[in-house]
Amino acid sequence: MPLKDQITEDMKSAMRARDSERLGTIRLLLAAIKQKEVDERIQLDDVAVVAIVDKLIKQRKDSIEAFQKAERKDLVDKEAAELVVLQAYLPARLSVSEVQAEVQAIVAALGASGPGDMGKVMAAVKAKLTGKADMGQVSAAVKAALAP
Repeated sequence: MPLKDQITEDMKSAMRARDSERLGTIRLLLAAIKQKEVDERIQLDDVAVVAIVDKLIKQRKDSIEAFQKAERKDLVDKEAAELVVLQAYLPARLSVSEVQAEVQAIVAALGASGPGDMGKVMAAVKAKLTGKADMGQVSAAVKAALAP
C-alpha cells in the first residue's frame, strides 16, 4: 500500500477513535502532501511523501527547541506529540555508523578531499540517503570525512 494511502487510512481510524491530537497531525500532513501535488501538478510517490514528513519533523524539532528556550512547556508537549505521530511514517533510519560508512564510500568514489568538495559530496550523499537518514547527521558525517 502506498504511504499516502496508509496515511489516509490512519486519518480515518483516528476519526473513528475520536483521537483529536493524532487526527490534527495527520490532517496537517495530508494538507502538506496535497499542497505539493497541487503546486507541482503531480502525484507524489513514497519518496516524495517521506521528504515532506522529514520536513515537517524538522519543523517540529526546531519549534520544540524554540519553545523550550521560551519555557512554554504546553507548546513543547504539543509539538512533541505531533513529532511522535509524524515519525511513525518514516522508514527505518540508518545508524550513525552506517551513515559514516556510506559517506566514506561516497567520498572515496568521488575522490573528494577537503572542505572545498563538500558541495559535490553532499549532492551525491543526498541523492543516495534522502529518507534513509537524518540529513543533519549526514552533514556532520560529511564534514568529519572531509576535515583535513
